[in-house]
Amino acid sequence: MKAIKIRPDIYQVGVVDWAMRSFHGYATSRGSSYNAYLILDDKITLIDAVKRPFASELLSRIASVIDPARIDYIVSNHAEPDHSGSIPFLTRHCPNAKIFTSDPQGLKALSARYGDLAYQAVKNGDTLSLGKRTLRFIATPMLHWPDSMVTYCPEEKILFSNDAFGQHLASNRLFDDENDLAVVMAEAKKYYANILMLYGKQAQAALKAVSALELELIAVGHGVLWRSHIPDILAAYKKWSESELEDRAVVVFDSMWGSTELLARAITDAFTARNIPVAYFDLRVDEISDVITEVLTSKYLAVGSPTLNNQMMPSVAAFLCYLKGFVPKGRKAFAFGSYGWGGQSIAQVEDALFAAGCDICLEKVRVANVPAKEQLDALYEQVLAL
Repeated sequence: MKAIKIRPDIYQVGVVDWAMRSFHGYATSRGSSYNAYLILDDKITLIDAVKRPFASELLSRIASVIDPARIDYIVSNHAEPDHSGSIPFLTRHCPNAKIFTSDPQGLKALSARYGDLAYQAVKNGDTLSLGKRTLRFIATPMLHWPDSMVTYCPEEKILFSNDAFGQHLASNRLFDDENDLAVVMAEAKKYYANILMLYGKQAQAALKAVSALELELIAVGHGVLWRSHIPDILAAYKKWSESELEDRAVVVFDSMWGSTELLARAITDAFTARNIPVAYFDLRVDEISDVITEVLTSKYLAVGSPTLNNQMMPSVAAFLCYLKGFVPKGRKAFAFGSYGWGGQSIAQVEDALFAAGCDICLEKVRVANVPAKEQLDALYEQVLAL
């Protein structure tokens, strides 16, 4: 296991998790990585760690460059276990290393997980001299945990950004310009939507701080590093954090015998007639994290469910529970569905959309049994008129 040089005396020593397919309930079809960075200076420094199962691989990559026992400092930008899980393991191999974390939340979180490892707490704006280089710590609370911070090296113009600007993307090509930019940006959008959407105001504050820095490289905690397309990812984060919505629609549903699906298709046809792009999701086969990715930038959201045991379908309930956590305010939403006798599900969907912060733009559409052509035509006209 070899380290990868990204600058003279600076190495990527993290690991690629090719097999990861789920992260906090979000489908990661392209895997991920847990990035960590080694800086050789008067004070040898490791920035971030990796998930506990990959601790030995991390150590092996460090050992390809130096004896791990020579590490003086470990910087923990974020206490979540995918970044900090191997810290206790590292302390056994780096006995003289001081561990730097944010004050007070990082100190609290690491202590709660791993006990007292003689942490050094740092505040926003604090600096740490490594010799030829300096590290500056910038607090980014709730992006996406209370302890989160980023670390900036002004001499190298590198931002070690941990979860900010990352992607769940496994690749043996380390930089943005070595990968398909469309794929990298799509995975960055999915990452923001499913991890950071709720924290738009915090993301704006972080962007304000980051925009004041000279940047030649953003060394992320997951995915590929940004060096050629830094303006693109900063602009995207600005758009996403400000909830800048596009004239797009998301239609998402489950269906038992095809009736609710017919309604979904009529809605899709109406948006298409209005020249509005539609992302169409059938929850029998599609992942809710992919739906949320489209919700991030879409103005319209239509959610459909038949009635099952006086309730909405479990897949739709799960999606709406997931959606509510992101507080998608400003979306124009409505509920639709078919039923055999009770029909309670459609009102439940509408209530859930309202509770999530959506603006209800169309009275719930309830159709008994199989929708007739006249009912589909009427729905089509209603969506045309939105």
